[in-house]
This record gives sequence, structure tokens and C-alpha cells, in this order.
Amino acid sequence: MQPKPAGMAGYGENADALAGQYESVAFEVVHREVLHLIPAAPRTIADIGAGTGRDAAALADRGHRVVAVEPTVELRQIGQRLHAGSAVEWVDDALPALTSLHGSFDLILLSAVWMHLDEQERFHSMRRIHELLKSGGHVIMSLRHGPVPQGRRMFEVSPIETGALANRFDLCVVHLSERSDRLGREDVHWSTIALRNEPPLDSGKTD
Repeated sequence: MQPKPAGMAGYGENADALAGQYESVAFEVVHREVLHLIPAAPRTIADIGAGTGRDAAALADRGHRVVAVEPTVELRQIGQRLHAGSAVEWVDDALPALTSLHGSFDLILLSAVWMHLDEQERFHSMRRIHELLKSGGHVIMSLRHGPVPQGRRMFEVSPIETGALANRFDLCVVHLSERSDRLGREDVHWSTIALRNEPPLDSGKTD
């Protein structure tokens, strides 16, 4: 059996309680700052670190083809049960490798995922995300700031660092905002970052 990523520590044991938290806040509330970047017409979307599938199901119900990537079996099983009526494809995988994902995506969603990765993992993850993202496609990610819950593995990652790393892979920042915690935790706040895949123009290329 393949070992689970270190960043998933503490999630399986608390899956039921976490599911209640995740599902208590609607997709439109969690992502209100970047709803304008969600495609209106059906597109191909990957929700990496999908948890219980709240976001994946909401996107699938809007007509998108959605792959929900979740390595924690307990959360994945809860999600499959809660959102059995939504056309979501569930995958057991995780960054930085994501070897189970194939093809390319118009939108990649990473909610509360990035801060679980150390510096080297973030580098390889950004490269893999770029490989999976269509030209002109978007990445939407959220970064958690605040004390680390007991038994979890998290790193303090700034939006500036994240944007600089993205630029190394031709991903440019098109949105950055800060918000309070949707669950009302006063010592936690979030950064929301959106990236766009814009390959540089090759000035030497001829038709």
C-alpha cells in the first residue's frame, strides 16, 4: 500500500467532524471572491484535495466535468456518500506527483492544500499543476494562516512566495485577496490566489 502524504496527518481520524465543518459552508460562500473566474460553460476541472467533495459536487452540478482528488480514504468515502447524486469522478492521489491524473484541465482548484506542502514539495507541485493546466486555464488556491492544529502538518506560506514560484512556471497572478475564516475562528485567516496559465510569446517564431 502506498504511504499517504505527510500533509494528510490528522484528517482521517477526524473525518466525521471535519466533514461537518466543510459541508456547513456553501461553495458560493467559500469562493465568493473568485466566482467570476469559474467558467460558465461546461469545462474540465480538477479539485485537488477535494475533502468531502463540497466544491466538486457544486461544480459538477453546474455542468462541469469534475475530477475530485482526495488521498484520505475516510473523507473520500464520506464525499462519495454525501454527493452520490453528483457526476464526480473520485481519484485517490495527492500532490506533488498526481500520477493518476491525465489530460489537461481548464480549472484546477486547491482549497486549503498548499500549506500542507514543504518547500520542495511546493516546487514539484507547481510544476505538475502547470503540466495539467490548459493554456489560458486558471488555478484557484487558498492559503491558511494561523496556529497549526494539534496533530497536523502545515507550513506558513505567503502569497508573495506562492506568486513568485508560479511565475517560474509561466503562471501569473490574476487575483489576490485576504479574508477572515468562514467558520468564525478569530485566529485564522486566509489568502485566496488565482493564477492564469499564460505561456510567454516566442518572438522568434514564424508562421
